[in-house]
Amino acid sequence: MFGLTSQIRRAALSVPTNIVEGYARRSKKELIQFINVALGSLAETEYLLDFSIRLGYFKPNDNRIENLIEEVGKLLWSFYRSVKAS
Repeated sequence: MFGLTSQIRRAALSVPTNIVEGYARRSKKELIQFINVALGSLAETEYLLDFSIRLGYFKPNDNRIENLIEEVGKLLWSFYRSVKAS
């Protein structure tokens, strides 16, 4: 369980840190690449949380986690499209 918790933390933290790193590169092409990596990290986080639920490590009382993941995903895709279009 500790390993899974650690992996979830790393995957979740990787989402914003990849955006920051991509922005710091000052290149549209690299920013797009790092947004793609952030999207991958978000998908990894979603999978690991779902896996944890299936293993019975925790039972969410509501849909807050799913809603947050969906909201972050929409924001990332919008950001991706806006950077790509500019």
